[in-house]
Amino acid sequence: MDGIAEERGLLSDLIRNALTDEIAAGTLSAGTALDEQDLADRFGASRTPVREALRQLAFNGLVELRPRRGVVVTRMTPERIMDMFEATAEFEAMCVRLATYRMTPLERSHLMDLHAQSEAMVEAGDVDAYDTLNRGFHEALYGATHNGFLLEQALALRTRLSGFRRTQLRHGERIRTSRTEHGEILAAIAEGDGDAAARRMRAHMLNAASAIGHYIAEHAGV
Repeated sequence: MDGIAEERGLLSDLIRNALTDEIAAGTLSAGTALDEQDLADRFGASRTPVREALRQLAFNGLVELRPRRGVVVTRMTPERIMDMFEATAEFEAMCVRLATYRMTPLERSHLMDLHAQSEAMVEAGDVDAYDTLNRGFHEALYGATHNGFLLEQALALRTRLSGFRRTQLRHGERIRTSRTEHGEILAAIAEGDGDAAARRMRAHMLNAASAIGHYIAEHAGV
């Protein structure tokens, strides 16, 4: 039973990621109805992982449930996405500043290990693997603040932007640049310079916002 549940989970992730990319690229435009059975047929899956993928997309604000229309793609303008990234940039800058002064040597070592592991993923161009590790990297920083409320709020913000944070890695050399920026943040942390780490995190997030903006523009009308 555990194996079946894990397989369904992996399939729902695959479906969710594919739909996220299509929503970000505009292939699935605002107001498009998403039918569970049609999606199940398309991905060669049962309706259970499709339903889970749609549930996750709804939680992230990318689709919504409408009476008599079922699941439809949410209207998400580039301006709205940029506003969300800007707010998240400030929040993550605050987190990394506090984490710089509060993290333990073990937590710092864990961040360094994650950064080292990401090199192979970047070289392979494995966006999905890097996205998973990238999420772990940022969440480790939230935890290193040792502030439960900040952790909760940071995770909530990240969830709202998770799809777009993944998709921006597909633009040009963004996946490689993202890893470089992580290294710069870690260097500031190692020097005990919370202000520098915060500035670099803010730039890191705003660069991600720029990448998703370019990705959306390049795929508009495709």
